[in-house]
Amino acid sequence: MNLTRRLCLAAGFGLPLLGRSTQAQTFGDGRPIRWVVPFPPGGQTDSTARIVAQGLARLLPATIVVENRGGGQGTVGSNQVRQSAPDGHTLLCSASIFVMGRHILKSTPYDPQTDFQPVARIGEAPLVVLAANSVPANTLSELVTAARREPQRYSFALSSLGAAGHLATIEFNRLAGIDISMVPYRGAAAALNDIAGNNVQLFIDAGVAALQQVRAGRMKVLAIATATRSPLAPDVPTAAESGLPGFEFKSWYGVWAPPQIPPAVLDRLADGLQRTVADEEVRRQLLALGTVPAFEGPKAFADFISRDVERNVALLRAVNFQPE
Repeated sequence: MNLTRRLCLAAGFGLPLLGRSTQAQTFGDGRPIRWVVPFPPGGQTDSTARIVAQGLARLLPATIVVENRGGGQGTVGSNQVRQSAPDGHTLLCSASIFVMGRHILKSTPYDPQTDFQPVARIGEAPLVVLAANSVPANTLSELVTAARREPQRYSFALSSLGAAGHLATIEFNRLAGIDISMVPYRGAAAALNDIAGNNVQLFIDAGVAALQQVRAGRMKVLAIATATRSPLAPDVPTAAESGLPGFEFKSWYGVWAPPQIPPAVLDRLADGLQRTVADEEVRRQLLALGTVPAFEGPKAFADFISRDVERNVALLRAVNFQPE
């Protein structure tokens, strides 16, 4: 069965059992691991989570039950994990937007940095700058020049407030010295549809799904927000090559546990995840999806989160963003 079919089946059934049989389990007390994804099936976060869960199930070994618990812009499923027993049998797999929760939403029922135990960062996805076909600019430098002259002619779609694309859009405006307006959407799919329909002019989002639209001729890509050209899209110039040095942004994905998880259990999970993202088949599947495998263990991941939040909070404050 190919990767696409496996992912479709996983999304369709909602709670797939991954890994070995219960009799063959060696993790913990033999109970399955609940692998909570706080978003509906089918998106980049969900697909990344399922690939990693499948690899981890094989390597621990254990049975892993992937549960999509959407709602509250990711807070419902995340809060369920926070309130679960800290025994390693309930884990959260989410995207970078998770750590920005209380800076975006007034009603977030937890502090992502103090109420969860980081287990590992598992991957990242570079962002690309997209333009509707109606936009006359074909390079990032052409866009900046045109937008400085007539900023009112352009608007940026946002897939979600607090997502990497939202923060990258703020940073783009800052570096370019312009103030292009932003239009929030309910997810990347809706934003891509409006870009394809020339109803909004610009969008910054994770690359592969968007690049599929570019290859189909529905929109164009102006640059990728990476330091060097990405193997995922080697023909797309970096922002620095395109006249906007310093514009580097990515979405990333990680795993968290409830607080107070025993150190020995935490270490075993982190070790399993490190071996998982190093596994050749897992890496192949992630790269095909558009997620670049990456690993940081509990301490390095916590430090990474602190730096990421500090930078992004500064961006939000610079535009006087108020949590909703």
